[in-house]
Amino acid sequence: MPKMKTNRAAAKRFHATATGKVRRYKAYARHILTSKTAKQKRGLRAHSLVDPTNLKSIAKLLPYLG
Repeated sequence: MPKMKTNRAAAKRFHATATGKVRRYKAYARHILTSKTAKQKRGLRAHSLVDPTNLKSIAKLLPYLG
C-alpha cells in the first residue's frame, strides 16, 4: 500500500491541539479592515476549533494529522 498524500494547502491552515481537536484560523481578517470595528478585528485574531461536522472531510485531506 503506498503512502497517502497530505493536502499541503490544508496542512498550512489546520493544526491539531494536544487533546486531538483541530484548530483553524478565522475568516474575514485579510482585507477591507477599515470597515470592521476594533472589537470585530480583535475577535478574528483568536483561533477557533473546527466544527465536528467538518472533521471527516479534513481527515481525508490530512490523513496523518493525529
